[in-house]
Amino acid sequence: MQLDQAELKAARDRLARVQGQIGGIIKMIDEGRDCTELLNQLSAASTALSRAGFTIISSGMKACATAEDGDPQRKALEKAFMSLA
Repeated sequence: MQLDQAELKAARDRLARVQGQIGGIIKMIDEGRDCTELLNQLSAASTALSRAGFTIISSGMKACATAEDGDPQRKALEKAFMSLA
């Protein structure tokens, strides 16, 4: 199954931002920053990570919808989608 390259690039870019956010969170922990600030950053990183996952799964579901043999792949994608919920 081929995924939409533009959607994959968007997901990759989002993951790169998450990577930066995680680095910032680690630095905040090392600096002993306030727990409220940490929780806000963790929440933002978690949301961004989920959105990247949903973008990739959405792209896969669209590809399966147009593929002739998409049913087995669709079921695997549905399982992956539910794991993000």
